[in-house]
Amino acid sequence: MAVTKIRRISRWILYVVTLINLAILALFYFGGVGEPLGIDGTFKNPTYTGELLIWAYVLLALCAVGMLLFGFVQFGSKFQTNPKAAIVTLGIFAGFAILLIVAYSLGDGTPLTVHINPDSQQFNTESWLKITDMWLFAIYILSGLAACAIVWGSIRKIISK
Repeated sequence: MAVTKIRRISRWILYVVTLINLAILALFYFGGVGEPLGIDGTFKNPTYTGELLIWAYVLLALCAVGMLLFGFVQFGSKFQTNPKAAIVTLGIFAGFAILLIVAYSLGDGTPLTVHINPDSQQFNTESWLKITDMWLFAIYILSGLAACAIVWGSIRKIISK
C-alpha cells in the first residue's frame, strides 16, 4: 500500500514539474523578444529569460535541499542500525565537498572583456566567475562518473552471467 502511494505521489510530482517546464519553455521560446542587446544589437533578448532562470534556480535549490535532507536522514537511520555503513554516507558528503573545492580552484576568475549589459555586469567578478566554473566542472565530472558507472554496471552484469 505504501509503495503504491509513493509511486502515485512521485508520478504526480513528475507531471506537475513537467507541465511547469513546458509552460516556462513555451514562454521563453514563443514569448517574444525585447530590445536587442550588444553594441550593434546582434544579441537576442527573449522576454521571459528571468522566469526561466528563476525556475532553474528553484529546481537547483530543490535538488540540493533534497540531496542534503535525504542524505542526513539516511545517515541517521544507518547510524542507528549499522554505524560502519553510516561512515560511507559521510564519505559521500565529504567527497562532494572536495569535488566542489577542487572545481572552484580550477575555475578561471578573469573578468570578461566583451560588452555585457549592465544587469549582468555585476556578476562579472572573480568570485562569481569561479563559482560558475565550479558548477560547470562539477556537472562535467559527475556526468562522466555517472556514464562510467553505467558502463561498469553493464560490463559487470555481462561478466557475471
